[in-house]
Amino acid sequence: MKRVIAIDGPSGAGKSTVARILAERLGFRYLDTGALYRAVALYLRRKGADEGTDDERIGRLLEGLVLEFSDGRVLVNGEDVSEAIRSPEIGHYSSVFSARRPVRAFLLEIQRRFPERHDTVAEGRDMTTVVFPGAWRKFYLDASLQERARRRYRQLRDRGITMEQAWRDVRERDERDSGRALAPLRRAPDAVYIDTTSRDIEETVEKMLEFL
Repeated sequence: MKRVIAIDGPSGAGKSTVARILAERLGFRYLDTGALYRAVALYLRRKGADEGTDDERIGRLLEGLVLEFSDGRVLVNGEDVSEAIRSPEIGHYSSVFSARRPVRAFLLEIQRRFPERHDTVAEGRDMTTVVFPGAWRKFYLDASLQERARRRYRQLRDRGITMEQAWRDVRERDERDSGRALAPLRRAPDAVYIDTTSRDIEETVEKMLEFL
């Protein structure tokens, strides 16, 4: 396996943007695990799955999914869904389905294969604790709930989201991600903790580079 920089943290902490920039600076490949979970959520929603669908049915549905990630684009059975997965609805269901065992098992192998060929920057909720516990470097990015809600609002306000909805969405996702029984969000003991509340993206990247 090549070198892996693993980044965990709650929604809105800046992981995705930071991971992309860090990968570019270092000549690594960026593994957008959030996009993978969103793609699975899109596929399952199209098949009629929701919060009440049991694991057995989800497992059967996933048998018909071919998921590809290359050069920042995500393909579901050959269809480029890179834009379709960015809706608030799919964001919600990606968090819901990420707590389900068949989904995590399906994506675990895909994620772990990626660094076989590339030095990788991977970000998500369980990169440092489950997917890449032996990562070359580990980081945990965090920010206050208020700041993360503001970031989500700025990101989605053109789609009609209100500040109240953004705050509620972030809070509910925190509860799901940290409270689930399977691979909950938590800081690995050997992960460098960085609070991004008062740091912009460039400041966060520069801080991380100090540990590489």
